[in-house]
Amino acid sequence: MTNVKICGLKEPEHVQAAVAAGVDAVGFVFAPSKRQVTVEQATMLAQHVPKHVLKVGVFVDETVETMLAIAKRVPLDVIQLHGQETNDVIRQLPYPTIKAVGVRTTADIDALQTFDSDYVLVDAPIAGSGEPFDWNLLTARYENLILAGGLSNDNITEALQRIAPLMVDVSSGVETNGVKDPAKISAFIAAVKNGENR
Repeated sequence: MTNVKICGLKEPEHVQAAVAAGVDAVGFVFAPSKRQVTVEQATMLAQHVPKHVLKVGVFVDETVETMLAIAKRVPLDVIQLHGQETNDVIRQLPYPTIKAVGVRTTADIDALQTFDSDYVLVDAPIAGSGEPFDWNLLTARYENLILAGGLSNDNITEALQRIAPLMVDVSSGVETNGVKDPAKISAFIAAVKNGENR
């Protein structure tokens, strides 16, 4: 059963579209990015997220204190680490964690096993670029793997068949002109859910 996370949400109507389509997790980006939200924005958006949908906060090399303060206030269910965070940081977080790795080589894949996080996320070398990494580098199956990087309605079926991740994570792939598109969000989630039943 592959779950779906829609990341980089900034507007209530886009959160509502994702929830209505059956999303499993939503991502709020707190790191510098065109998809960055303030704590106030995320707190407001979180009010549109039912309890069965995970609220994930995305951080890049943030202090543990700041992450914990934001997680409590929003509130978040999961903390995603997208920088150079070490296991020491992961161990200080009393939340489920996702450690993201930008994949360029097999060495990046090998590094997945060194993290103490609950989940590992494999992404393109430049996160949010809309470009997938070389899926051929993923030669083993990981039970806690989240696949990101350049996913869209055009390649999601192939991704599910080849990699069988625990979760897929999409942002730019469900946007039109840099803005989340409710129709693309619904179509992507449907493609994943339908793909599971083939």
